Amino acid sequence: MSTPELAYSNELSQRDLRNRSAEIMDGLERGERYAVTRNGHHIGDLVPIRRRRRTVSRAEFAAASRGMPRLDDRKYRDDMDRHINDDPYDVTVVPVTRPQ
Repeated sequence: MSTPELAYSNELSQRDLRNRSAEIMDGLERGERYAVTRNGHHIGDLVPIRRRRRTVSRAEFAAASRGMPRLDDRKYRDDMDRHINDDPYDVTVVPVTRPQ
């Protein structure tokens, strides 16, 4: 099964990649894509990475949350009480034995 080759307006030879690397990196930062060739054969692609957003709008969060199951607070608390002891004064000391 072959992968379809994408059409890039910027085709680079291996030599161009080596000699014009700063210019090519600037182009990547601007969102440009490059097809890299060696001896006239397409061997790879240089594509800019997608920037991660730090925030999500309320509308996006609400849309993503719509399909989530509802949380029953009482069942959640009962489950937590069964598995976690959150009493600050109930301390269990486990003796440490050291090999001699």
